[in-house]
Amino acid sequence: MPIKIQDGLPATKILEAENIFVMTSQRAVSQDIRPLKIIILNLMPTKIETETQLLRLLGNSPIQVDIELLQMESHISKNTPTEHLTIFYKVFKEIENNFYDGMIITGAPVEQLEYENVDYWEELCKIMEWSKSHIYSTLHICWGAQAALYYHYGIKKYRLDEKLSGIFRHRIIDIYHPLMRGLDDRFLMPHSRYTGIHRADILACDKLNILATSRVAGVSIVASKDNRQFFILGHAEYDRNTLAIEYFRDVHKGLKPAVPQNYFPGEDPAALPPLTWRSHATILFTNWLNYFVYQNTPYELNNLANLEN
Repeated sequence: MPIKIQDGLPATKILEAENIFVMTSQRAVSQDIRPLKIIILNLMPTKIETETQLLRLLGNSPIQVDIELLQMESHISKNTPTEHLTIFYKVFKEIENNFYDGMIITGAPVEQLEYENVDYWEELCKIMEWSKSHIYSTLHICWGAQAALYYHYGIKKYRLDEKLSGIFRHRIIDIYHPLMRGLDDRFLMPHSRYTGIHRADILACDKLNILATSRVAGVSIVASKDNRQFFILGHAEYDRNTLAIEYFRDVHKGLKPAVPQNYFPGEDPAALPPLTWRSHATILFTNWLNYFVYQNTPYELNNLANLEN
């Protein structure tokens, strides 16, 4: 089944060329079913690239998904054309009375700042609080996951000795959790961050479960025990070249970054990286959509306000 996106979104042509089933709004109105309503809060600076990555994964399921895009009103995006944001994105005041089956909060390149020093932190907190009564299940990614763990559960982040960048092997801790269904015992996922969380802090919180860890990357996937919130500390959605783009960007800035681990063949930045995590990412997102959104959300979304959080 397709994802439904706005007519003219740049990702449409890319996804159609990859044989991902997308449906424009014009075509979708002729179908007499209720699609899942998913809103994506896109905090990444390269919004068009991130949209495409997430839509690719959300579109590879048997469920029709109606996508809306959300940006922070209190932050001026410098890397995405204003016209694109005006046409395709909404701000919180435009959607705060709506209810959604699911929400994705992306990462952001601000992990070296204290949360309270991020210019849109107050607005983000308002959205995260709102999500508890207006969203059935929320999936948080990388910095978005760290920020949500801090806001909802008081889990602190810690600065790493050096940037964690590369493709890392992960081990499933809870093999019976539905989010992990279909995944191999060991699976790969990209990471790109300067901070992390401590396993002991998660274990000390009786409202959270650790689902997957990595010997190098640490705790990588966490779930709330009511399965209304999920936290992925890596970037399962990344494309083949995303880490390379970030690496060369930092090189050009004179930052002397380490070569991403387990990424370039022969550790040669001139070599084309193999795409080794796409199938795992697809399973993760499909499991989230199926088991924790589609199978559980009330048919009448405004009934979410009556659920306990």
